[in-house]
Amino acid sequence: PMAITALSRADVADRSHPRWRDRLASVGRAQSVVEVAIGAPDARLPAGEIGEIIVRGLPVMPGYWQNPEASAKTLVDGWLLTGDMGVLDDDGYLTLKDRSKDVIISGGTNIYPREVEEALLTHDAVHEVSVIGRASHDWGEDVVAFVVAGPGKAVSAAELDAHCLAQIARFKRPKAYFFVPDLPKSNYGKILKRELRRLLEEGET
Repeated sequence: PMAITALSRADVADRSHPRWRDRLASVGRAQSVVEVAIGAPDARLPAGEIGEIIVRGLPVMPGYWQNPEASAKTLVDGWLLTGDMGVLDDDGYLTLKDRSKDVIISGGTNIYPREVEEALLTHDAVHEVSVIGRASHDWGEDVVAFVVAGPGKAVSAAELDAHCLAQIARFKRPKAYFFVPDLPKSNYGKILKRELRRLLEEGET
């Protein structure tokens, strides 16, 4: 697989830096033969701003096999558009935020599901959670959460709402919670958000 960034042992061991916790949460800095940027090839964003991660360098593929249309969409001026959202700090450490296709746009504001999921997972009754957007006439999309409670535990939507309000901005909290016995996953254990979207569209929740 293509190695884009690395977090060195020295970075992991160094607790003297004022942002060492942020560094541990990052995926490290670009490898010597790779250039990493945020934004678009012709409009890069400054450090601290979230955008799409773009990459170029020796490990980057030249294109998709016999698929020029997909190659043209993914490779622009030598840059690979990863589809991942992230942010670079002033020292070049990259922190992943989400997949661009999973970003929820509510009232014109980008909401990153991963941030909401991480907040919900700090509740001791939550075993698993997945956050997606639901079409909204008023806001474009609403934030909704599918929640799996831990074994022998129970939690209400009101409790989770209060928990979220204590950790993230009010507008980011889910407008609805769906309590399910499990989440749909691939053979690799990845949560299939497309299946959750299908459940919403078909009214099976």
